[in-house]
Amino acid sequence: MTQVQTARAAGPAAIDPATTVGLLSLTVTDLARSLTFYTTALGFALLDQADGAATLGVDGTPLLLLTEHPGAQPWPHDRYGYTGLYHFALLLPARADLGRWLRHWLELGLPLPGQGDHLVSEALYLSDPDGHGIEVYRDRPRGDWTWANGRVQMAADPVDIQGLLGEAERAGEPWRGLPHGTRLGHMHLQIGAIHEAAAFYHDILGFDIVAQMPTALFVSAGGYHHHIGLNTWHSRGAGPAPASTATLRFFTIDLPSEDARAAVLRRLDDAGRRYTRTGAAVAVQDPWRNTILLQVGAAASAGAAGALTAAASAATRGHAAAPVTQQH
Repeated sequence: MTQVQTARAAGPAAIDPATTVGLLSLTVTDLARSLTFYTTALGFALLDQADGAATLGVDGTPLLLLTEHPGAQPWPHDRYGYTGLYHFALLLPARADLGRWLRHWLELGLPLPGQGDHLVSEALYLSDPDGHGIEVYRDRPRGDWTWANGRVQMAADPVDIQGLLGEAERAGEPWRGLPHGTRLGHMHLQIGAIHEAAAFYHDILGFDIVAQMPTALFVSAGGYHHHIGLNTWHSRGAGPAPASTATLRFFTIDLPSEDARAAVLRRLDDAGRRYTRTGAAVAVQDPWRNTILLQVGAAASAGAAGALTAAASAATRGHAAAPVTQQH
C-alpha cells in the first residue's frame, strides 16, 4: 500500500466547514450522443433541454450541465495537454450502489473501468465520448479514515471488484439509474503549478490542505478527504485549452450562508483577485482560468442552473484579457 506523503498545515482563515462542491458544466461535441451516454450508461435523469444545452441530475437536483459545441476537439485526457478538468467525481451513497452501477455498466457490454481503492473510498474511472474524465465512487465511513498531523492517508490500491458486485447482488435491487442521494463529491483539476494552486485554493479560498505530493494537492472543507484535487501530471507549465476544445466551463462551490461567502470574498479582495457578481452568483477564476461560481446553497432546479451558466459566461468575458500563469 502506497500512502500519500503530506506536509502542510491548514491556514488560519479556513473556509466554512459545511462548504461543498455542487455542480459542473461541460462543453460537448454532439449533445445527442452525450445525452445517450450520460442517461443510459451513467444513469442521470434529463431535467431540461433547449437550444443546444441540457441539464442532468438526480431527484430533480441539477448536477451536470452540457452545452453543445459542434466540431470541438476531444479533451486530451491521460496525456500531456492543457489545464482544466482531470475528472469530476460522482459520490454514490453506499457500496451496494457502486456495485449496482458497475454491474449495469458491464451488462451494457462496456469494458471494466479503471479503479482505485484509496482507503477513504473505492473509485471507478472512465471517460465520456469527448474525453472528459469521470470518477464514480463510494466513501468508507469517516471513522475508518486514518489521519496524521492533519493529513488523511490515501492510496491507489486495486478495488475488490468481485466484492463490489457481490454487495450489489446481496442487496437484490435492480438498476433504476443513479440512486437517491447521489451528488458531486469532488472536482479534480489539471493545473500548471502546485505552489500556485496552494496559494489560491488554500491561502485565499480557505480550503484545508489534507494531502500533498510534489505533483498533486488535495484540499477540503470540514474534514472531508478532498473536495478539490489538483495535479500537474499532464499539465505542468501548461495553460488553458483552445476554444475549439470540449472543456470544463465552470463548477460551483456551495457555501452554507452569505456570511461564509462574504469571508471568502474578503480574502479575494485582500489578495487583489478579481471576481464578478451576476444575480445570486459570484464568479472567480483560478490562475489557469478555471471558472468557479461561489453560491449560497445548491442550485435546486434547472432554472437556477441556467442562471449560473449566464453568470459564468459573463465572468469568462470579463476575464478574457487577463494573463494566464505559465511555468516551464
